[in-house]
Amino acid sequence: MSPHVWSVPMTTRFRGITVREGVLLEGPGGWGEWSPFLEYAPAVAEPWLRCAEEAAAGDWPAPLRDRVPVNVTVPAVGPERAHDIVARSGCRTAKVKVAEPGQDETEDEARLEAVRDALGPDGLVRIDVNGLWDVDTALRRLPVLDRAAGDIGLPVVVSSALETSVGIAAGVALAAALPELPHACGLATVALLTDDPAVEPLLPVDGALPVTRPTVDRAALDRLAAAPDRVAHWEARLAEVRALRQDRRSCPPRPPPPAPSSPRCLRPASVRSWSPPARATPRSPSRCSTPPAPGCCGCTPASTSDPPRSSRWV
Repeated sequence: MSPHVWSVPMTTRFRGITVREGVLLEGPGGWGEWSPFLEYAPAVAEPWLRCAEEAAAGDWPAPLRDRVPVNVTVPAVGPERAHDIVARSGCRTAKVKVAEPGQDETEDEARLEAVRDALGPDGLVRIDVNGLWDVDTALRRLPVLDRAAGDIGLPVVVSSALETSVGIAAGVALAAALPELPHACGLATVALLTDDPAVEPLLPVDGALPVTRPTVDRAALDRLAAAPDRVAHWEARLAEVRALRQDRRSCPPRPPPPAPSSPRCLRPASVRSWSPPARATPRSPSRCSTPPAPGCCGCTPASTSDPPRSSRWV
């Protein structure tokens, strides 16, 4: 598959970044997107690559609907802008960023109040903490934000990770194939990017996204091409993830545990005398003959310094 490294500035700071980067993969069935966040380790980024390759191969599920409802995403902006973002979106559900480093807690409350005002009493509000709260903070903050937002729900939904229309289309395909779709999906994030490689970017209309596979604009690939140093970074990252995958495949599987021995019944001493059986030869655990690569199956290299297992009666 042919990789194309892209870089797009964002309309506003979100999740601590102002520029989004990733790789578009062109395959026999179309395009896939691989854009794990920069802090993700290879073991975390590898499933993202599998999904991108699957999309580029054309392995898409059959849709059960032609439109998918989505929420509007509200970055950590002031209340006036938050109100405007929601009012212009046409969505009836809003996901609001809170707990932004460097911001005061009262800013979260003002943002949620503005969002509730824009949605009206029937709209739905979600909050996005990005894992920045511990349990005690969550217990303290949730009641306060719940009052500000006028009831926060906690549904499980299909969401994006700030992808371009290529990646968003795969998320829409998943949502469209689900037997039930009771909640709006978190897939309306193309609007957070200043540009997009699709001829027609996937932007919501009346709070929904169409189920479609966007056409990639070849001219946009040149326009959005990353700088040489960033291309080298992503190429090295891609090679690292593929090497991890190969290491996992080459590491032999662990043997199954031995079947438990059947209980033996001892004859009475008057019939047959009994004496202790011979001790079993201690056996070392099954091991790979070479040290494992990071993310391997978990086996350890053989070592003469390892203590043997305790022998036991069998």
